[in-house]
Amino acid sequence: ASGVRRLVHVSALGVSAESPSKYQRSKARGEALLRAADLDLSILRPSVIFGAGDRFLNLFARLQAVFPVMPLAGAGARFQPVWVEDVASAVVACVMDRGLPRSSVGQTYECAGPDVLTLADLVRLAGRCGSRQRPIVPLPMVVGRLQALMMELAPGEPLMSRDNLDAMSVDNVATGQWPGLRDLGIRPAAVAAVAPTYLGGHNSRSRLLALRRG
Repeated sequence: ASGVRRLVHVSALGVSAESPSKYQRSKARGEALLRAADLDLSILRPSVIFGAGDRFLNLFARLQAVFPVMPLAGAGARFQPVWVEDVASAVVACVMDRGLPRSSVGQTYECAGPDVLTLADLVRLAGRCGSRQRPIVPLPMVVGRLQALMMELAPGEPLMSRDNLDAMSVDNVATGQWPGLRDLGIRPAAVAAVAPTYLGGHNSRSRLLALRRG
């Protein structure tokens, strides 16, 4: 309506109209609508995004600071976590659209980090870097769905939902069928290299950031 033609759309890795997850089906419908429009479109599909202030690794670090064990549904679900700054750089690269092997207009990019990790791996990393690493107790999916239902009924934004579990039933990793961050000139950062710089608030960089805020 405002005459804007150039659009960079941030979708999600694993989108599919046949996905068991409502979230991923909604992302697929969004992509389809934009592709049908008369736009100069680029689509980014990030895996789970991590970074300072995230509600992913920080959440697992806080939980392990409180609970003696971590009951975890979908412990074997596989992710390819991507740093928020790499996703932001991908948006900029698409908008600038200079120095790339080919124009980003009309392209779909899978934004994923260099490592494939299970949910259990990520929980352990969050505990080790952010608070303390607790033993993980894998939950059967039927028990996990009951746990997620209880969280949905609790006040506030749920920590986990049944739709989250539905999404984790499909691996959230790059398929290789689409270009990736390296095609945008970005070398993706590993979660193990970045997460220690912001988890827990006990390292030198965290102390410097706190001083700057003060």
